[in-house]
Amino acid sequence: MTSPIKNQTNILEKLSIEKLNAMQEEAQSAILSNAEIVLLSPTGTGKTLAYLLPIIAELDISCAEVQALIIVPSRELAIQIEQVVRTMGTGYKANAVYGGRAGSKDKTEIKHRPAILIGTPGRIADHLRRENFSSGFIRTLVLDEFDKSLEIGFESEMKEILTLLPRVQKRILTSATQEVEIPKFVGMKNPVVIDYLEGATSQLKVKTILANSQDKLGILAELLCHLGNQPGIVFCNFKDTIQEVSDFLTEKGIGHGCFYGGMEQKDRERALIKFRNGTHQIIVATDLAARGIDIPEIRFIIHYQLPMRSHEFTHRNGRTARMFSDGTAYVLKWKNENLPDFIGDAEIEVMQKAPVPLPSIWKTVFVSGGRKDKISKGDIAGLFMKQGKLSNDQLGTIEIKQDCAFVGVQSIVVNQLIQLVDNSRLKNKKVRVTAV
Repeated sequence: MTSPIKNQTNILEKLSIEKLNAMQEEAQSAILSNAEIVLLSPTGTGKTLAYLLPIIAELDISCAEVQALIIVPSRELAIQIEQVVRTMGTGYKANAVYGGRAGSKDKTEIKHRPAILIGTPGRIADHLRRENFSSGFIRTLVLDEFDKSLEIGFESEMKEILTLLPRVQKRILTSATQEVEIPKFVGMKNPVVIDYLEGATSQLKVKTILANSQDKLGILAELLCHLGNQPGIVFCNFKDTIQEVSDFLTEKGIGHGCFYGGMEQKDRERALIKFRNGTHQIIVATDLAARGIDIPEIRFIIHYQLPMRSHEFTHRNGRTARMFSDGTAYVLKWKNENLPDFIGDAEIEVMQKAPVPLPSIWKTVFVSGGRKDKISKGDIAGLFMKQGKLSNDQLGTIEIKQDCAFVGVQSIVVNQLIQLVDNSRLKNKKVRVTAV
C-alpha cells in the first residue's frame, strides 16, 4: 500500500520503524478520509503513530496557531507523545502541558504556538478558560485512552473542553478496552470504528503462585529471585502497599523503582527513565503504569494485589507479551483465596530456590542541559566518550529533555566519568554532571 503521506519513509527511519503494521495502515487511511474515528487496539500496537501520521499530513504549514489538540489521561503519555512528534522531525512544533508543574512554564513554552498541543484534561481546560491560546484554529481533536480519562474523573473537564472548541472538524477516539461507551458530549454521530481488539491474539501466559499466608511479601521476594535479572512490573492497588513492598525489597537487597500517582512529577519521570535505561529491572506500581506510558519490552508482570475490575487486569497484562512477543503474568494467591472469574484457569508455577538477583550494571547520570540549550544526544555521547573516556559499551540510553538529560552509564565507571566531565562545556553551556 502506497502511503499518501509525504516523507513517511523518512519519518519511519527516524523512529527506527521498518514499516507500519496493519492497524496503523488502516487507521491512517480512515483518519484521512473520515471525520469521526474510533480506534480500538491493544496496548503496545502503535496507536499514537497511527493517528499522528495523518494528523501531521493535514496540518496547514502557513497557520501559526494550535491546529490539533490531543487529550490524554496522564502526564507520562503527554510527554511521550510530545517526544514522538519531535523525533518524527516534521518541522511542526509540539508541546505537552500537564498538572504537576507551574502553569507559567506552559505559557512560556506555548507563547510560540505549537501546531500540536498535547495535555491532560485539567490543564488543557485551564488554558482554554484563560484564553492562553486561540481555539478557533483547532480542526482536529484526539481523545487518547478516553475511557481512562473518564474513569479517573475528568468527565467535567472533557465536557468543558468540547464546548470551548467551536471549529473542530475531525474527532478521533482511541482505547485499548473492548466495548467502550462513547460519551454523548463528544458529539459523534456515525463514527468509523477500527477494531483490532476483537480476536487479538496474545502470547501471554497467566500463572498463579501460591502463598501459605495472606502476607505475600515473602513469596514475592522468592518469585523475583526465581525470575532473576529480567525487566518486570509488580502491580499494587494502593500507594501504601507500594511503600510496604518497596521497604521489604530494599531490606532483601532487591533493586527496584516505584511509580504511582502521589509521587512528585519529577520522581515519576525519573523512575520511568531508570526503568527504561536498565538502572532498575523492577518497578513497583499502581494501575497508573498499566497503559499509556513509554516503557521497554518487559518479560513479566506480577499482580501482588489483584485489580478490582477485569479490564484493568487486561491492561496490566498488556504491559507484557506486546505485539509479537511472549510474556507471563503472575497472580500471587493466598491458598484460601478465591480468585475472580476474569482470571480464568491459570497453571500453578513451581518455583526454584534462587539467589537475590545481582544489582544492575547500569546507573543513571543527570546532565544539566537539554533541548533548549541545543544539546543533542551526539553532543553528550561525544563528551562522555572523548573527555569522559567511556567505551561504546559503557554508554547506555540517552534521553534529552527540555532543560536536562539523563544517561545510562555502567556503574563501575560513573565516579570516574563525573570527575572528568562535571562542569564541562556543551554547546556554550557549562553543565553539571551528577549521579541520580
